[in-house]
Amino acid sequence: MQHTIVSHEDWLSARRDLLQAEKELTHHRDQIAQQRLALPWTRMDKHYVFDTLEGPRSLADLFEGRSQLLVQHFMLAPGWEQGCPSCSFMADHTDGMNLHLAHHDVTMIAVSRAPLAEIERYRRRMGWQFRWVSSNGNSFNYDFRVSFTPEEIATGHIDYNFGEWQETGEEWPGLTAFYKDEAGDVFRTYSTFGRGVEVMMGTYAMLDLMPKGRNEAEGMDWLRRHDRYE
Repeated sequence: MQHTIVSHEDWLSARRDLLQAEKELTHHRDQIAQQRLALPWTRMDKHYVFDTLEGPRSLADLFEGRSQLLVQHFMLAPGWEQGCPSCSFMADHTDGMNLHLAHHDVTMIAVSRAPLAEIERYRRRMGWQFRWVSSNGNSFNYDFRVSFTPEEIATGHIDYNFGEWQETGEEWPGLTAFYKDEAGDVFRTYSTFGRGVEVMMGTYAMLDLMPKGRNEAEGMDWLRRHDRYE
């Protein structure tokens, strides 16, 4: 992109025009946040048991005494040597947020279909501290439409991001929010998939401020797991 070089006064005028557009975006984002809060909830009647370092735990147990739970659906299938690079990029932002989230009644964890031993091997390699559990023994990933069977993939499309998705693959990213009431009942309150997961990618928010922006020729081809940059 070619940029016109102007005087400071002309730059201020252009920046004020952009500021007005940014304020409109902020107000629109606030409106969407209110719509999100107003979403109806659905009760989680199915019983899931996850493998954790502390032993088998139910979905309700994963709240760790808080009323809100945020799950990163992390793409790591059984037998994979390492996790998805974009999910790893997302996870790089988690440890810094977790202390603040915990003090605002939110527990955040990652869930993957890989066995716990494979999850732990990769988590230790990456140096992450957040809690990461395995759904290997249950249908959680399939029910939340972030994992897909060979039969589903063979059709050439999958049911992902609340509609038909023309790309296929066994694992896909997402985020899901849950609430647990005083009676111990758990409700699904929100999920986001596709580009919605960028909410975890704070690095992108910083890149969007820079002169080159995201500077991506082919999607996220620039991205590496943080221990694989040259």
